[in-house]
Amino acid sequence: MNTELLKLLARNARYSNQDIAAMLGITTEQVEKEIKEFEKNGVICGYKAVIDWDKIDGAYVSAIIELNVVPKAGLGFEEVAEKIASYHEVESVYLMSGVYDLNVVVKGKTLQDIARFVARELATIDSVTSTTTHFVMRRYKEMDVKLYNSDTDDRGQYLL
Repeated sequence: MNTELLKLLARNARYSNQDIAAMLGITTEQVEKEIKEFEKNGVICGYKAVIDWDKIDGAYVSAIIELNVVPKAGLGFEEVAEKIASYHEVESVYLMSGVYDLNVVVKGKTLQDIARFVARELATIDSVTSTTTHFVMRRYKEMDVKLYNSDTDDRGQYLL
């Protein structure tokens, strides 16, 4: 498995096959063949642009939700994780070690949209025993791409 090719695509999926071939010292045909094989086998699951949504007024708000869950007998966390992943508001779902079980990243137009989604959808799932919501104030890096500049954060300063 050519993990170097995968690393290049993870860094920038817009590299041309010719660029990748030159960087790896292989032929363009080899690159094309390996990429098709990775896609066919589900190693490459998709391609996405990393967007700095803070530069678009009112685009959306996101939050990280910590969930404690009672796993189902024989299924573990899979059933509840799949149910949560099916909501269009959900960007990602991770099984975690530590204090809580699932980490869920959600998006909505407003803070209230996210609060309603958590209260009406996530908190009402039978297996969910508790939720903790953390609203994202600012993104500094996402999917290995830096999004910040030299501006100060939006939380303000302490007055002494």
